[in-house]
Amino acid sequence: MHMRHLPRNTRRAAVTASAVLAICTVLAPATGLGTATASNSAAAEARPMERLGRGVVAVRGNDTDVLVSWRLLGADPEGIGFNVYRSTDGGEYTLLNDEPLTGGTNHTDDGADLTKDNSYLVRPVVDGEEQEGSEAFTLTADHATEPVVRIPLRDGGDVKFTWVGDLDGDGEFDYVLDRQTERQSLEAYRNDGTFLWSVDMGPNSENQDNIEGGSAAINVGNWDGVTVRDLDGDGRAEVAVRVANGVVFGDGEEFTAEDDVHQSMAILDGETGAARATAEVPTDFIDDGPMGARLGVGYLDGETPSLVAFMKNRQDDGPFNCMIAAWRFDGQELTREWKWLRDEGSAEADGHNTRIVDVDGDGKDEIAEIGFVLNGDGTLRYSLGDDGIVHGDRFHIADIDPKRPGLEGYGVQQDNPSGLREYYYDAADGTMLWKHEEDGTADVGRGMAADIDPNVPGMEVWSFSGIYDARNDELVEPDPELAPWPQLGLWWDGDLTAELLNDGKFEKWDPANPTESGDLPRLLNISDHGAVNAAQGKQPTLVGDILGDWREEAVYTNAEQNELIVFTTDQPSDTRLYTLAHNPAYRNAMTLKGYLQSNHVDYFLGDGMEEPPKPNITY
Repeated sequence: MHMRHLPRNTRRAAVTASAVLAICTVLAPATGLGTATASNSAAAEARPMERLGRGVVAVRGNDTDVLVSWRLLGADPEGIGFNVYRSTDGGEYTLLNDEPLTGGTNHTDDGADLTKDNSYLVRPVVDGEEQEGSEAFTLTADHATEPVVRIPLRDGGDVKFTWVGDLDGDGEFDYVLDRQTERQSLEAYRNDGTFLWSVDMGPNSENQDNIEGGSAAINVGNWDGVTVRDLDGDGRAEVAVRVANGVVFGDGEEFTAEDDVHQSMAILDGETGAARATAEVPTDFIDDGPMGARLGVGYLDGETPSLVAFMKNRQDDGPFNCMIAAWRFDGQELTREWKWLRDEGSAEADGHNTRIVDVDGDGKDEIAEIGFVLNGDGTLRYSLGDDGIVHGDRFHIADIDPKRPGLEGYGVQQDNPSGLREYYYDAADGTMLWKHEEDGTADVGRGMAADIDPNVPGMEVWSFSGIYDARNDELVEPDPELAPWPQLGLWWDGDLTAELLNDGKFEKWDPANPTESGDLPRLLNISDHGAVNAAQGKQPTLVGDILGDWREEAVYTNAEQNELIVFTTDQPSDTRLYTLAHNPAYRNAMTLKGYLQSNHVDYFLGDGMEEPPKPNITY
């Protein structure tokens, strides 16, 4: 691929990058980390993943410096280095570094003339030979000093969620978002803001009740009904959406059903919004009305992506019916693989978000709810009902304890009559490791798992009873008032302890000087850059590693809802990790919404971490 300039908007920087070969999973020598042991998945078939480009991005960190950041890819060769080049006002590209960069995949440019356009690209260096360069990212003249990329949108209603996927096959993530208008809609944009298509969700999206919405309603309460991923392996992402009578696709075709209650899953072409295939949602519970849905994508057989739907509806004002189903799209037909129905009165408790992750390390994904896990073939793997687990808002599955084999789970409880507040368990088989209980009914609405204390090995977990060392079930911070609000984690500042994202504030908990939750040291306020929280909540529309190095982006809109504001770090880092989007567990998590929760990789990412094993992936 040849070096070239990208079309530029004078107000905004454009983002694209090439699909060049990439990266090893090496941490910078400065981290002094050991080597982790690969999981059982090393013996499994390599998982097909997106052929991503370098995702080069440049932001002004202060009045004089530019931070340039790019991806290390999951299949990059060991020892790969990078050269960074700058072109000013369309001139020749100039090498900025003396030797190939083999540490963190970011570089501070302190010599740019910021009154002019500056374009940046990187060239990999393998065995001393420079490879073809990435696509360029242009930082426009006199650009604002801000850790932000701005993506123009059409005028429209409030946005609750944003999804990313490579819709056009150029190796970079594009954007799909909802519009929360009287009749809802979906819109798609290229990564430079070029509008692609809109889908009118029709009259059955007008009922936006968060428990029993209309048959085509999307993104209300804990229901989403949309996800984005390349499902047929053609190098371009599709958009999956649950549809009903009256939905108008991006090519103008209207979907019709026998009535307003029957629903279908539709696979849309990522570039046009046209329906490529549809399949009816099972009608086992149709007498109780349409089903709310949460959608995600996982590799249930380890080799091919499946669309997974968690669905519920209600029996009048009584119990909820629950169904989970999986479909496969082969490029022409959408075929249901299986469905699982929860027996009325059974102990399999659900929550407000779903996780699709390989819990046992065999390379095949399982489907996890807060109180049970299904195998990839739709059979029940285990239930936590016998341990007293009932409905709850949030749970996490991650390598919480790096000294213990496999993954662990942490969850919180809502209205648990036994007094159970929070619990910690083996994610592979459901073995309960500890519980925290109190007298009376327990009701805990939030819970977090992240490494926020470098003095304690592994991750910490917390709700509203203080911060616990998950490994040993010991309090790290016993005063609940000095624990951060358990909302979202965020990788931002470049060290190996997590930052926190809550109500438009990027924060950092200091274990040496803990302060009340509302007084946490603040790294950034989104309002300072014209951003607002997403519709229906105090959260972004998306958190994920979508640009630059392994740090995460947080995506918001402006108040006028005609611009995506993508916060991307302006902090240099010596830590070298392959892009989180090439980690199978993390990439699955990026397809899931519900109550928005932190994404987790399948290795321990935190202070004192070992070098993660190379992901078992192919492009």
